[in-house]
Amino acid sequence: MTAIATPITPVSERHLSNHASLALTLRNTLTMAWRGILKIRRTPEQLIDVTVQPIIFTLMFTYIFGGAIAGDVQNYLPIIIPGILVQTVITTSVVTGVQLREDMDKGVFDRFRSLPIARIAPLSGALLADTLRYTIATTLTFTMGFIMGYRPGGGWAGVVAAGLLVIACSWAMSWIFAFFGVIARTASSVQGISMLILFPLTFLSNAFVPADTMPGWLQWFVDINPVSHLVTAVRGLVNEGTVGVDVFTALLGAVVIVAVFAPLTVRAYMRKA
Repeated sequence: MTAIATPITPVSERHLSNHASLALTLRNTLTMAWRGILKIRRTPEQLIDVTVQPIIFTLMFTYIFGGAIAGDVQNYLPIIIPGILVQTVITTSVVTGVQLREDMDKGVFDRFRSLPIARIAPLSGALLADTLRYTIATTLTFTMGFIMGYRPGGGWAGVVAAGLLVIACSWAMSWIFAFFGVIARTASSVQGISMLILFPLTFLSNAFVPADTMPGWLQWFVDINPVSHLVTAVRGLVNEGTVGVDVFTALLGAVVIVAVFAPLTVRAYMRKA
């Protein structure tokens, strides 16, 4: 009896056929991130939230609350600029989930599925591209502060450190909204759910007013609110140039969020990708 030879695919080839290599995944991620940046360049109205919002919120909150809370505008700027920065950049992270859901609804990800690219690249590329939004929002918020007379006591080093901290924490939070984007049915539901989470976190914090001016029953929530810790960390960096315990608390919170929601998001996304 003649034995029938069965071609054997090398292990390395089988592995590459089932799992994209790390280098390929990174290259595809950068390509998808560039795609996201090109979308912003071709439709600049997508940047309205990170360009107009910091300007309007800074002017509005400063001139409405400045005199009542700090006595005058100049004394209020060291309080409000870090608060506006955190509020604006964190709110911007919602866009990740909304646009992810829109792409999935339009069939864009179905098209990606037919291409010889890493399956995770459209997701990781979108998350990477949105860091540009955070950078723009951070830059504009500080620029508005400078125009209005804000002079950070921590110098440029404190400003850069605070900006990087906020961007890192917002990127971590974008994993939460990316998860909503994958599991939700519509883009509007992603935005609605996200705002239900963000509004209490940002407005029931020390971002706009000192916690000790609030009722006692509310102060306990403000004190444990992660947004309050991030705002306090940013104020310490930009106003005093100090790295307080809140910096490490904010970074730890970001690590925990990524550790929890990154696997959940990737697992949910891979089921549909």
